[in-house]
Amino acid sequence: MEGENVSFPSTIMLLGFSDYPWLEMPLFGVVLVSYILTLMGNSSIIFLSMVEPRLQTPMYFFLDNLSVLDLCVTCTIVPQLLANLWGPEKTIASWGCITQAFLFHWTGCTECALLVVMAFDRYVAICRPLQYALIMRPQVCVQLATAAWSSGLANSVLQATLTLQLHHCGLHILDHFFCEVPVLIKLACGDTTANDLSLAVGAIPFALMAPLLVLISYTFIAKAVLKLPSADGRYKALSTCSSHLVVVIMYFGPAIYVYLQPPANSTQAKFMSFFYCVITPLLNPLIYTLRNKDVKRAWKRILQPQSEVKPSKE
Repeated sequence: MEGENVSFPSTIMLLGFSDYPWLEMPLFGVVLVSYILTLMGNSSIIFLSMVEPRLQTPMYFFLDNLSVLDLCVTCTIVPQLLANLWGPEKTIASWGCITQAFLFHWTGCTECALLVVMAFDRYVAICRPLQYALIMRPQVCVQLATAAWSSGLANSVLQATLTLQLHHCGLHILDHFFCEVPVLIKLACGDTTANDLSLAVGAIPFALMAPLLVLISYTFIAKAVLKLPSADGRYKALSTCSSHLVVVIMYFGPAIYVYLQPPANSTQAKFMSFFYCVITPLLNPLIYTLRNKDVKRAWKRILQPQSEVKPSKE
């Protein structure tokens, strides 16, 4: 059964996890709980950084940007996913589909660039501690964050524009639980050479250069840490980088697996994307705050303001 040849279909069906109907209700519960906790966790980081002066540092400024990105990804993907898991209707309007693809591509590319900026921040903090305040001054931090967001936006606008110009025919079905550019390109029935080339070239700075720059930064950090005379100094230096390193691995690992080496089994790709879209935004605030003494002190000062009346003995 073939439909008309159109530039973009009016509605698209998302198969999602319909191959495993018994899994949809348990997944709905997991996604709903994760959604609520993600909104609470990332919003709390932004709130704390705004009200607590001690958290108004470059590291927490970039962490705020990461939380905003996680909130964007979650609010872009999860509501539609919940609706598809809950009921039999698994379609999405064309405007919703292209919005999902555009925002997901934008936030994904921006996060790649932001993780590089955060790695640079840690490099300066450990390898150039005496010059940290001069190098990572507020104006520079804003410029770095703006560059990360702008680069992701530019790539997303390019990919979304090229995708919208493709012609689609036949059944408008995506074997995925959300719309993203590579899957939409596969839906086209015309020549997609330009789209594939643009996607591959656009991925070079974000999927290849970004993890390489993070690796280079941490190579210099490791060399600097090994030169520290005391074990306590080495532990303190590594503890400031451990959270970011875990987030980098959790982000680039699934992304590289899905996009650079896509598995033949689409189910594996779906679950890797599920981990990135649902689980990673939930874990990021936990990783950065669970063992963070500054965040714990900030919560204590907010929840127990009377303790501030007592003079500090420090």
